[in-house]
Amino acid sequence: MRDTMACARLLPNPDLAPTDTGMTAQTLPSARRNVTVLVLAQALLGAQMPMIFTIGGLAGQSLAPNACLATLPISLIVLGSMLAATPVSAIMQRFGRRTGFLIGTAGGALGGAVGAWGLYTGSFVIFLLGSLLTGIYMSAQGFYRFAAADTASEAFRPKAISYVMAGGLVSAIIGPQIVKLTADAFVIPFLGTYGAVIVVNVVGALLFLFLDIPKPPAPSADAPKGRSRRELLATPRIAVAVICAMVSYALMNLVMTSTPLAVVGCGFDTGDAANIVTAHVLAMYLPSFFTGHLIARFGVEKIVAIGLFILACAGGVALAGVELEHFFVALVLLGIGWNFGFIGGTAMLAGAHRAEERGRMQGLNDLLVFGGVTMASLASGGLMNCSGGTAQQGWTAVNMAMTPFLVLAGGALIWLVLRPAEQPAE
Repeated sequence: MRDTMACARLLPNPDLAPTDTGMTAQTLPSARRNVTVLVLAQALLGAQMPMIFTIGGLAGQSLAPNACLATLPISLIVLGSMLAATPVSAIMQRFGRRTGFLIGTAGGALGGAVGAWGLYTGSFVIFLLGSLLTGIYMSAQGFYRFAAADTASEAFRPKAISYVMAGGLVSAIIGPQIVKLTADAFVIPFLGTYGAVIVVNVVGALLFLFLDIPKPPAPSADAPKGRSRRELLATPRIAVAVICAMVSYALMNLVMTSTPLAVVGCGFDTGDAANIVTAHVLAMYLPSFFTGHLIARFGVEKIVAIGLFILACAGGVALAGVELEHFFVALVLLGIGWNFGFIGGTAMLAGAHRAEERGRMQGLNDLLVFGGVTMASLASGGLMNCSGGTAQQGWTAVNMAMTPFLVLAGGALIWLVLRPAEQPAE
């Protein structure tokens, strides 16, 4: 890593370095334009995710035959994202990023329409189907960060990924404001919000008309096929990148999903819970303005390690008490830890596979990452509601559950760093 950075400093402009996909200095203007488009898409289209995550459980509670199933709509969104990851990635590899992202907006609009129909008819099953379809958008959104790296130089790549993730800061502000304006717009609660989701997707789809990422060329008969999925996962750097990204995202989702239940269960009101979740989402995306710079300066392994450490600190603060300040600090740390761990894992993965392996590896990565998030989402409600008789005991169980996964990711990262015996000591 030090050798790479040293070489970058010798260039007149490190952002003009060739990329591993054969891109040259002439592609830099389009790289910056693509990042701008993707930042705007993250800000506008991404607003539908905090919108739905804010009201999904409440709407589910009003429709579900059993209160224990209230958070099932949120779990199905993540499940839909996991199931869509591989086919969406394959479509992008064959037809280009724009096609895949337009499919994502179509899935988001359809999910909003079906969800609205479920609310209108009072059908929990139809509402769940809408949530599953929304997962198509969530899956496509996950590829914004990879698309930012497609035309970026090696030096600009971590910054590009970080800037796109920073767009989520705007969506974290826009989403809740749209909910406030639309939640009670109709007699049926939240119907207006799901209508707004449709509008957001239709308008946001227009952004991708300005995206300029070359469609991958059709492989010739003698073109390199790249490594198989098994071989890719057997590559140490790829395996560790996937593990760290999966653990960072899954643990964030595990704790965040239970937070409103814990806050209200410990005697605070829903306004307090909303403020804590808002602080958490801002903490998730605000560091993105400098995460890429930190990766470029200190190396991706160190940033991922710091992210895992901050996640552990979040669990420690949550276990220390259930006062309002404990919730605030724990959830802010949780957001920052996710940012470092997930963006770091993404940057590590982006530089560890070849162009012909892109669709295969990125689809597999998101399948595994969102598979872990789905498991965490489903486990969160069970741990919170079925571990002891009080909200505090459930909250303790949720945060204790982080420990083995942090040990797994931390151990994998240490193994990767120490693995090359010939690497000189720092």
